[in-house]
Amino acid sequence: MVQGDPSLPGVPDRIRVTGIEVTATHGVYAEEKVTPQLFVIDLVCSLRPRPEVDDLTTTVDYADLAVRVADAARSGSVDLIETLAERISGVCLADPRIAEVEVTVHKPQAPVGVPVADVAVTITRRNLT
Repeated sequence: MVQGDPSLPGVPDRIRVTGIEVTATHGVYAEEKVTPQLFVIDLVCSLRPRPEVDDLTTTVDYADLAVRVADAARSGSVDLIETLAERISGVCLADPRIAEVEVTVHKPQAPVGVPVADVAVTITRRNLT
């Protein structure tokens, strides 16, 4: 156990989950609505302060969060990955222990017209409650 106050004032604890892979039918073009493609989701969740106890109920269960995010990403086709990122941020912020979330949605197979390694959108949202 660390003696004294190990936290830095104003710096929240964070949980990072990267590389959540889902296959879904999001996109503007008709073919994207019927042909599933890979989406990769990264999360950085800033947490509210919690008691210093070794108990999962005091923090965010990242396994459960990853499953909920993947389920949300697979449901209901949207045109824009910005809209998908917004949906995912809502899933994360439904947990009152999360103060802020940064969501990045990668669409590596996006039909861009030229070779690209990746297309991604990143949003940051805060929990107002």
